[in-house]
Amino acid sequence: MELLINKIKEDGIVLSDSVLKVDSFLNHQIDPQLMYEIGREFASRFQSEGITKILTIESSGIAPSVMAGLQLQVPVIFARKRKSLTLINELYSSTVYSFTKQESNEISIAKKYLNENDRVLIIDDFLANGQAAIGLADIAKHAKAEIAGIGIVIEKGFQDGGKILREQGYRVESLARIGSLENGIVTFITDNVGETVK
Repeated sequence: MELLINKIKEDGIVLSDSVLKVDSFLNHQIDPQLMYEIGREFASRFQSEGITKILTIESSGIAPSVMAGLQLQVPVIFARKRKSLTLINELYSSTVYSFTKQESNEISIAKKYLNENDRVLIIDDFLANGQAAIGLADIAKHAKAEIAGIGIVIEKGFQDGGKILREQGYRVESLARIGSLENGIVTFITDNVGETVK
């Protein structure tokens, strides 16, 4: 997705060989027009899949998920990382390890919002090691919902998450795939054979 790639080039900040900071438009401050276009792109890629629900994780997955839900005209469920006074019983849960935060979180959704009649699109902001997507897929499996695919805003193609998910048979659609962050330069994977552009 050229608009997203250009935004990463303009506003993304490489903090290390494995960390890209995009808090100016994705996971702290949100660029609404960009999120709208991201939602349209996910909807376009999955429009023929019979999606009934979008499943994401709080908090950075919510904005792109809501925009895709708006386009697909389906509800969005976000898994919570923290227990709430209103979210205590009848839950589907999974444990997710965050390499960025170096901690594990139990994520949960209320059982009443997901069931065996649902065809789910999982959406998240980043794909690195795949832990969040695997945790969300685990929740969908507990609900006996069918997973139509996984939509990722930015995939770190140099980490194993995408490979793991694809090897497990999931359709993974990433809007921007990063091949490298070495030497402070973002290099993108532009096709399935690994061609890169800077």
